[in-house]
This record gives sequence, C-alpha cells and structure tokens, in this order.
Amino acid sequence: MAAPSPAAARRGGFGPWLSRRMNVIKPLLFCACLIPFAWAAYGLATDNLGAEPVDEMTEETGIWGLRFLLLTLLVTPLRRITNWNALGRLRRMLGLFAFFYVLCHFGVYLVLDQFFDFTEIVNDIIKRNYILAGFTAFVILIPLAATSTNWTIKKLGGRRWQRLHRGVYFASIAAVVHFLWLVKADYTEPAIYAFLLALLFAWRIRHRQRRAP
Repeated sequence: MAAPSPAAARRGGFGPWLSRRMNVIKPLLFCACLIPFAWAAYGLATDNLGAEPVDEMTEETGIWGLRFLLLTLLVTPLRRITNWNALGRLRRMLGLFAFFYVLCHFGVYLVLDQFFDFTEIVNDIIKRNYILAGFTAFVILIPLAATSTNWTIKKLGGRRWQRLHRGVYFASIAAVVHFLWLVKADYTEPAIYAFLLALLFAWRIRHRQRRAP
C-alpha cells in the first residue's frame, strides 16, 4: 500500500496507516535503536575508538541514554499534537532502550573504569556531584524498567503504575544535571539537552493547565 498523500495525512489519514504498519515499524525501530551500541562494540573490537576507548564508550553510552530518555518523553506530546495514537505503542521500547544505554554507561564505568572497585565507586558518588547525579538517574530508572511489562501494570494497577513511572521526569533531570556538571569547558551540548527537556516540561505543564477545569 502506498504512503498517504500529504493532504490525507493532514486530514488524519496517516494515523490509521501508522497503526496498521506497527508490526513493521517496531522491529525496524528496535534495530535502529541498537545501531549506536553495535557501532561502539565494533569500534572497541577493532580498536577504533581513539586514544581513550573507555572514555569514548562512556561518553557515547551516556549520550544515547539521555537521548532516548528525551525521545521517550517526546512520544506523548507528539502523539497528542498529531493525533497519531499509535505512537504511544513505541514509548515502552524507547524507555527500555534509554535504560539499556544508561545501564551500559554505568557498566563501562563499573567494569572498564573502576574494575569493580566498589569502595572507589562509593567514594566517587560521595565526592563528585556529577557522578551522584548520574547514579541517581540510574537508580530511578531501575524500577521503571523492571515494571515495564503488561503483567506489572496489571498487578500495580494503572494509577499506581503511572505514578511510579512519573519518575522518568526526575531521572531525566538528574541525567541532564549529570551532563552539565560533568562538562568543564564547552557547555553548548548539555545546554541543548537541558533546553529540550525544559520544552518538554513546559508542554506538559501547559497541557495540564488547559485540561484543568
């Protein structure tokens, strides 16, 4: 079936088309989300990550974890603005990939940087604010990832599950703060992510104000 014309999309015809193609879109998106990981793994295997491969892997996994967090938060505004409700079916996958890359980020730090020296890791968390912020984001995301199943939604109940998963907002803030405090010179990139996060929060606040009686 051919893609709908722009005029049909404006009339809302793209939403049903998108819904019908989810069985194709989700596997393609899954593969696309793995590309950064595959690229970093290939670079490590071929010794092609520069003079500081551990630092490069730490940076790339952290950046992609933050990007996927923002993409997860973007789904709801985009779905409501476009009325493409099928987009909501992608949110869980994006959220789990956010946790996956944050987990890889922490894993590189734990294994390749600190070599399982938990005493030094605890000292880092206590002494370095940016590590504390990053570790906070990681800890918040653990229960969110663990409860991202239909079974846990049913067990917790929709309202309690939603309240728990609002923790993604705090995790996103902690991740942006982690990036801001980590950078020592050029704040351009972390400032961009902070601005995008602020926009997403502003949209949510505005949306709730409009729904308020």
